[in-house]
Order: sequence, then structure tokens, then C-alpha cells
Amino acid sequence: MNILGRLTLLPRLPEPLARLEELAHDLYWSWRSDARRVFRRLDVGLWEVCGHNPVAMLRDIAQERLDAAALDPDFLAEYAAVMARYDAYLTSRSWFDSTVAGGAGNGDHLYAYLCAEYGWSEAIALYSGGLGVLAGDHTKAASDLGVPLVAVGLYYPEGYFHQRVGPDGRQEAVYQRSSPAALPFRPALDALGRRAAITVEIFGRQVLVQAWEVRVGKVRVLLLDVDVDGNDPADRKLLCRLYGGDQRTRVAQEMVLGIGGVRMLRALDVRPSAWHMNEGHSAFSVLERCRELVAGGLPFPAARASVTAATVFTVHTPIAAGNDAFGFDLVDQGFGQFFEGLGLTQAQFNDLGGADLGWGPVFSMPALAIRFSSGRNGVAALHGDTSRHIWSRLWEGVPVAEVPIGHVTNGVHIATWTSPEIIDLIGDVVGPDWRERTDDPEAWRAFEALPPATLWQVRRQMKARSVRFLRRRLLSQLSRHEASPTTLHDTNTLFDPDALTIGFARRFASYKRATLIFSDLDRLAAIMTSLERPVQLVFAGKAHPADAEGQQLIARIHNLSHDPRFQGRVLFVEDYDMAIGRTLTRGVDVWLNNPRRPLEASGTSGMKAAMNGVLNLSILDGWWPEGFDGTNGWAIGTGRTYQDDARSDAADADALYDLLEREVVPLYYQRDAQGVPDAWMRRSADAIATISPRFNAQRMVREYVESYYVPASERGAELSADGHRKAIELAEWARKVRELWPQVRFTASPLAEEPLRIGDEVQLGAELHLGGLAVDDVVVEIVYSREGDALEERLERVRMEALGDRAPDGTQAYSARFRPKLSGRLVYGARVVATNPLLGSPFDAHALKWA
Repeated sequence: MNILGRLTLLPRLPEPLARLEELAHDLYWSWRSDARRVFRRLDVGLWEVCGHNPVAMLRDIAQERLDAAALDPDFLAEYAAVMARYDAYLTSRSWFDSTVAGGAGNGDHLYAYLCAEYGWSEAIALYSGGLGVLAGDHTKAASDLGVPLVAVGLYYPEGYFHQRVGPDGRQEAVYQRSSPAALPFRPALDALGRRAAITVEIFGRQVLVQAWEVRVGKVRVLLLDVDVDGNDPADRKLLCRLYGGDQRTRVAQEMVLGIGGVRMLRALDVRPSAWHMNEGHSAFSVLERCRELVAGGLPFPAARASVTAATVFTVHTPIAAGNDAFGFDLVDQGFGQFFEGLGLTQAQFNDLGGADLGWGPVFSMPALAIRFSSGRNGVAALHGDTSRHIWSRLWEGVPVAEVPIGHVTNGVHIATWTSPEIIDLIGDVVGPDWRERTDDPEAWRAFEALPPATLWQVRRQMKARSVRFLRRRLLSQLSRHEASPTTLHDTNTLFDPDALTIGFARRFASYKRATLIFSDLDRLAAIMTSLERPVQLVFAGKAHPADAEGQQLIARIHNLSHDPRFQGRVLFVEDYDMAIGRTLTRGVDVWLNNPRRPLEASGTSGMKAAMNGVLNLSILDGWWPEGFDGTNGWAIGTGRTYQDDARSDAADADALYDLLEREVVPLYYQRDAQGVPDAWMRRSADAIATISPRFNAQRMVREYVESYYVPASERGAELSADGHRKAIELAEWARKVRELWPQVRFTASPLAEEPLRIGDEVQLGAELHLGGLAVDDVVVEIVYSREGDALEERLERVRMEALGDRAPDGTQAYSARFRPKLSGRLVYGARVVATNPLLGSPFDAHALKWA
């Protein structure tokens, strides 16, 4: 036959199933197993082929399958029940409605959330690791809580790379292009129903930007796209890949996210009351928001004050060198004359992001974000402390403990990351209303009374499913390597579901030390190859294509899996994604995490594992110092931070082996008469009970709303009201302080050094020459701590009060009488700080002098 052409005919949904298209286009299905089951039941084979993507599935499914389902009473009943729960979810009164929206003016709140990557499902490859999955969980939890959130990100047609590991262990990056038509995306339309479009000038060219809209339950997400007709071919490729290209590409991508994100929200008439920059990638957004105000006639200092008031920033990477920073020349080329729209010179513009991170001045994205935020946080308590140390350079003279960076410890979305069996168990133990009680520790304590045999049975089911998944994955890998028929057949018995299984899955950055457990191969072999107490290891993770050291770690593990001592007991699973992450955090027995402290920002995979009853075996880094209680897992080492990497590795490896030999392995194989590891399962139940209420995403988002979003919205509204009157006043006050601060002189009299006892009163006097400032412009205080803390860690503050009127020369006397709260040898100081109630932190005036 001579082919004249080709025609694609898409199936048509029968009327009884008409709302399947609506359900497929709402990522609600990504955390509801009943919704996914409806699609899987239509055609389980196609569901797997389509990568668990219901939109692609409905495009490819045979019409007869749909027609048959429309006549199946059982299917229709299940479908109707799912849609009823979906409708109830969308219309139910939420936590935000009940507790926040009722506040004065809070009904007008809308929070913009900007992030470079999002991980909602393995079907949408717009994430590389923890940052993206966290952002995905953030939007899901915001939906659950009814938080008025609009998220902004980027659409990467080729996403992040797929990983292939060759027979020699070498990682290969494979990119696959996706089509928006096969994803749960809709074009973003303006009020007139037209495709919204804006432009951003990047490296001297006008780049057209459109957007795709994604529904995540009650949350709206906008993904910016530059693969648009009319753009230069080079510009159409700017967002081709997540974290792809060179530094020039990175600057361009972040200009699209920051500047384009603001402009797209404006084009869609979205007016956020507060803005959350998740990581520094979106920091250029503050420059665009300032430019808007300057274009409206506001001077830049007032525009900056107004923008800063309504902005919060989450810092992630706990390594200064790991944060995005660019040469000034590159930023100048990218932005062109943008500085003129701010009323600044080129040098002033560069100073907004300028920082010296140890290798010379650069334009630092986190520094820019920090300077334009009134609320700043790390993602765990320890990470907040690490971040304060890293960025203390931006607040000269401020003790590290007072650097205005707090923390909101990360959490994970329970419904996404816990298995259906555990979800059912939670419903039985905590109660059917558990979704409204996610952060109620008392409710979760009921798990402590759960019979070990009950949890053991559930865990065995989860582990068996995990083993089947791993065997399928390995079979696929070996088939591609053209393995022998015998080798392929042997995969059916690979991995023993009865053996203690340790999992390690995360990004293969060198500081995460994936190969630490292989430090002493003979000692490890003795642990793993016991006939009575066998142990097996499963690894997964990607190294960035430019990270040669990370790729070498993968190759070493792959090659060790073929070592006769470890063959069949060590497995590396290629192409780490959310599906593998779910399988492993549900199906292994122990979750191994051994980063070099304190370089792990949070490490949310351990939270996911614990919620499934998997026990953490972890360095006291990231979130684990907050989560470990002595019985819900194990801590490797004592929490000591080493300055020498070799000593750190040796000490931590020895502690890891010792725990495996003395505690972990013996406890797992300690069984009662029915073969149940009773003590192990009690630890497992304790992990679920203690981790779930404290480290879930709903708790995290509530904390962001209450501690950051609401205050930023209120500050922003106050400074922008009445033509930004208070922003203008604050900017004028800051100008006055900068000009007069060099004239401020401050002296204090030291206390006598004779010993005192707790409860004794001390008095300290000081004299302050205000140099033209008013008494109300400053706070004068005493700061003290134990000598070992050196005014860095634990501080106590005592306000000093002005005495009488100023002297003729402008000097003001101050005094404080107080009883120190700390015993021991104390160090103290007196200081004056310029402060204004409109500032997010008193130290943001950058005017501090010590006596």
C-alpha cells in the first residue's frame, strides 16, 4: 500500500467516565492511591508503560477498554466513590479557613512560592533531588491545609537526565523530551481567555515567555516555558534541561524564573501579599519587583524597603561554594541596562548581590535574596546554625547566634510517601480523621501499643513488594548489558526478602559519602555474609553529569557488587527517581545516612523511611539530631564535627561497623517463638509514632504560614499602604542612620571582677553620643554568655535605660541593673544598635557598635 499520510485518533471518554480527564489533570492523584487505582484498573500494563502518567494513558488507551469500563458496575462504583472524595476534598473547609483567614485582613492573603524544580511524581521529571521533592510536598501540603498559594517554576522539556549504568559502572546521562500535551498541564490563560505571554530581555535579546498551569489540588502552579514560536532558536533551548548548560545558561534560566515569574503573575492578575523564594535560584524576582515600583515613581530605597518587607527566603545548601554565584561581567551582560530601571549605577546594582565567599567578590544569589528578605530560614535546626555561620559575613559585628536566619525543619507529605498498608494502619491506630491530626503527638502515640506481630506482617508485605520491584529493575539493567540467560534467570532469586536489608538512596555528592560503609571490606564482608544473619545493601542515586567524583562513587559500588564477597548482596539500582525512592523508603529495613557533618541541610528521605517503619541508621546531621530519641533508630557517632575529613571518615566508619555488629544486626535476628523480631518492631512502631507528627509537610507549611507568610504579608501591607508612605519613611530613616552613624560614640565602664553568686545584682553604666540621632532610633543593651560560648552560641540580653536628659554635648547616660541568669565565668559586652519597628530584624539596619 502506498501511504498517503498518517492520522492520530485519540480515544473519547464515554459519558459515564467524562470526569476522568479532569482527575488526570489534577495532581491530587499523585498522593491518593484510590485515584491512581482507577487509572491502573483501566489497563495495568499501559499504566506501567506510561510511567504512571494518567494523561498519557488516556491518550494511548484503546477505546474498547474505556467502553468496557463504562459498562462495568464495579468499576463505575469505584470511580464514583473516588470522584465523591475528590469533590469533598476541594470543597471542604480547611485549616487556613478556620485559623488564619479569619484574622484581620488575612482574607486577602496570597502567597507566591518560587522554586527552580518540583517533584510531584516520577511521571513529571522536573526535579533532580531533595529540593524539588520538597517543593512538590510543600504544594501538596498547602493544598491539604487550604493555604492560598500560587507556585512558580520552569518547564524543562528534557527535564533531568535518566541514568544508565554500563557494565563497567560508568554513568551515562540520557535525556528524553516530554510533550506538554502528554502531561497534566493546561495553557495559562489571561482574563480574556488568551494565552498569557510576557517578555524578558536576556543577554540583549527579547525572550518570549508563556506558561503552563498545573493543578495540585487547591494549589495553582505556573511553569514558565520559552520553547515558543517567535523566539530565537538558541533562546528556545534556554530551559531545555534542568541544571543543564553553562553559567551563561544558568543566569538566563534564573532570569526567566525570577523576572519572568513576577511578570507572568502580573499578566495573570495574580497579586501576592507575600513572596517565598525557595533557594537562591529565584532571587532576581526581587529586582523585578523593585523595578516595577521605581517605574511607578517610588525611589529605589523605598521600593527596596517595600519589597523586602513582603519577602521570605529559604536557604538550602550548607556549603558557601555550593550556592549559585556568578561573575559580575556575566551578570552585567545578562541584564544589560536593567540597572537604569532601578535608578542605580552598574556598580550599585552589582553591590546588591556582591559577596566574597572565599575566592574573591562574586554576584551571589543567596546574598541577594538575604538582603531583600525580612524573614530567612534554614531547613533544620542544625542547618539554621550552619547557615548563620556561613552568612554572618553579611551582618558585621553581629554574634553568630543573633544572625537573623531562623529555621523551619523540613517535613514530607505523609500521603505521598507512606505505603497504602501503612496508611490503612494509621487509619486504624490514629483514627479515620488522622489527616486532620497529622501533628498531634498524643494521637500518634497509639502506635506504641500496636502488637509487634501486626506491624511485622505489614512490613513483610511491603518488603516483598520492594524485592519484586528490585528484581524487575535489575532484570532490565542486565538485559541491556546483554547478560547471559543464566544470569537473567538468577534475578528471580536475587535478594532475599528474609535478610536484613539496608538502603541508601540519594544524590551522589561526595559529602554524602555513599561508599563509607565500604571503608573496611573485610570487616563488612564478615558482617554481610553470615549464614545465620545475612545482610544485603541496595543503593540508588545520580551524580550530576559534571560531577566526576560522584560518578566514581557510583562506579565503585557497581564494581563491588561483582566482588565475590558481595555478589548477590550489594545492588545498585540505576535511574533513581521518585518511584525508586518510594520503593526503597518503604521496603528496606534500615535507612543508612552518613554525610560529613554538618553538610547535610536536612535529608528528608530518612523521614519518609521512618514513617514506613524503617529504622534510621544515621549521622547526627540534618534533621536527625531533632528526630533521634534513643529508641527510634540509631545515631552513628556522637555528633562531633571534625575539621579533618580523613579523621571524620575513619571515626564514622568505625562507629557504623560497631553499631551493625553489636546492635543492628543482632536485634533484627532476635525473634520470639512465632518468628517475630519483637524488639525490632517496637522500635519500628516508635519510629512511626515519633517521626510522623513532627516531620510531616503539613506541620512544615503551617509553620511557614504562621511564622513567615502571615508576618511578611502584614509587613508588606503596612509598608505599601497609602502610596508606600511607611516604606518611604523607613528608607529615609535608614539614610539618616547611614549618614550619622560614623559620628556615634559609645563607651561603658567594666564591672569589678570580684566573684558574685547567682542572684546577686550587678549594675553597668554607659555613655552614648548619638551624633544627631534620637534616643528612639537606638537600643542600648548588655549581652553576656559563658566564656566558652564567646558571645557566639548562647546569649543573654539586658536592655539599658536612658538616664535623664542629654548632656549639653549630646551625650546620653545609660544604666542597667540586673541579676545574671548564668553561672560560671561570664564574658559580656555593651552595644548600641540602630533599630526601627518597621524592620524585620533590628540588625537589618546594619548599624551596630560595641562599647
